[in-house]
Amino acid sequence: MRTAPHRLAAGRVTRPLLAAVRWVVSRLWLAALFVGIWEAVTRQVREEYFPPPSEIVAAGYELWFSGPPGRLFLTEAALADFGPSLFNLFAGWLLTSLAGVALGVALGLSRTLADLAEPLVHFGRAVPPPTLLSVFLAVFALGTSMQVATIVFGVIWPVLLNTAAGVRAVDRLHLDTAEVFGVRGPRRLFSVILPAAAPKIVAGLRIGIGLALILMVLSELSGGTAGIGAHLMDSQRDFELADMWAGIVFLGVLGYLLNAAFALVERRWLRWHTGARAT
Repeated sequence: MRTAPHRLAAGRVTRPLLAAVRWVVSRLWLAALFVGIWEAVTRQVREEYFPPPSEIVAAGYELWFSGPPGRLFLTEAALADFGPSLFNLFAGWLLTSLAGVALGVALGLSRTLADLAEPLVHFGRAVPPPTLLSVFLAVFALGTSMQVATIVFGVIWPVLLNTAAGVRAVDRLHLDTAEVFGVRGPRRLFSVILPAAAPKIVAGLRIGIGLALILMVLSELSGGTAGIGAHLMDSQRDFELADMWAGIVFLGVLGYLLNAAFALVERRWLRWHTGARAT
C-alpha cells in the first residue's frame, strides 16, 4: 500500500515543527513556571513595589511596542530608549573586541612584552569600572563618549587575557610544522595561531558581551539622558513602577538573546573544535 504524496509532505513539515516545539518546551518550562509563581504570589501579596508580570508586560507593550506597523510597532519611547543603549553596547563591545584581540595577540606572541605589561594589566582589571565613572565624566563629559569609554575599560580585560592565553597555548607542533612549510609572519598568524586560539578568544568575547550590557546600564544610570538606564531612573523618580520593571525585564531578555545568538554563532564557527573535543 503506497502512502499518498501529500501525507509524506505533511510528515516532512510536521516532524521539524514538533522537534522545535519539544525544544522550546524543554528549555522554557522552568521559566514559565517561575513566571506563573511570580504572578500568583504578587497578586496575592499586592505589594506596590512588585507588580505582577502581566502588568509589567502590559506596561512594556504600551510604552514601547504599540507604535504604527510602518515602524515595526515601535513607539517614539522605544526609539529613544533602545537606540542609544544598543549603539553604546555594540560600539563599546566592537571597539573592545578589536583592541583586546590585537593587544592579546601581541602579549601572547612576546614573552618579554607580556612580562612588562603584566603589572599594568592586572592593576587595570582589578579596578572596578564604576569607580572611574566620575573620571570618565570629567574627561569625556556627559554623553556617548563617556558611556562607550566605560564599556571599553571594563570589557577589555577578559578579551585581552583570554586572547593572550589562547595564543600561548597553541601547540608547538603546529608552529614547527608551519615553519617547515615556510608559513611565517602574518600568514602564520592568520592561518595557524588565530584559528588555534579561537576557542579562548571567543570565550573572552562572550564574557565581554555580558559585561558590556551591565556597564551600559551603569553608565546610563550615572548621568545618561537617554537609553534604558535613563528610563529606569526616570521611572523610579516618577514612581512608575510597572514601567521600571518593564525596563528591568527587557534588559534580562536582551541579555538572554545576546547570549543565545553568541552561542549559536560559536557552535557554527567552532564546530571543528567541538568535534575534536568529542573525539
